Amino acid sequence: MSLKKQFSKTKPVCKVTFTLPKEAIMTGNQVLVVGEFNNWDPAKGLPMKATKSGYTAALELKAGRDYQFRYLIDNQKWENDWAADSYVPSPYGVDNSVVMIPEVKKTSKVAPKKKVTTKKATVAKVDDLRKIEGIGPKIASLLNNAGIVSFTDLGKAKQTVLKSVLAEAGKRYQMHDPKTWPKQAKLAAKGNWDALNKLQEEL
Repeated sequence: MSLKKQFSKTKPVCKVTFTLPKEAIMTGNQVLVVGEFNNWDPAKGLPMKATKSGYTAALELKAGRDYQFRYLIDNQKWENDWAADSYVPSPYGVDNSVVMIPEVKKTSKVAPKKKVTTKKATVAKVDDLRKIEGIGPKIASLLNNAGIVSFTDLGKAKQTVLKSVLAEAGKRYQMHDPKTWPKQAKLAAKGNWDALNKLQEEL
């Protein structure tokens, strides 16, 4: 599971889908998303809907900033997101989950640059692997350290290699399933963003 983000093409906002697995909820019945976006007020908490694998909820947030949040189960137990973008200490001696929403940069048409060829000059292409559903900043860093730095690298990566990278990182990362990552990466490598967004909506 991860924080799914879908940026608007017309507004500086991002639709964030929060998910929490059943293992984190245990016997709980009601789950709310509470954080800076609703002033940490449980009365204004975002209700999550039950699914086969846990609970989920979506919220549109303004881009260009980070938001701290946690999950409130049955108005009694607090739980962090297991795949948050980051974690920060709170004044209460526990960590808060963080969802990072980068600013949406406007693209403008520029004249194509002339190709400059140099003898045996090769530069490793580095892509933002966080655009792949299921990959957050920490997992992206783990993959980079393992030599997987581009969509092309990820598209060619074997499942055994990806699972090994997650396993070596500890129990928190072993729950992630990299099965669809290469398929998504191949679409991203080709610049086929519409097909990638469609695939991610189906996941």
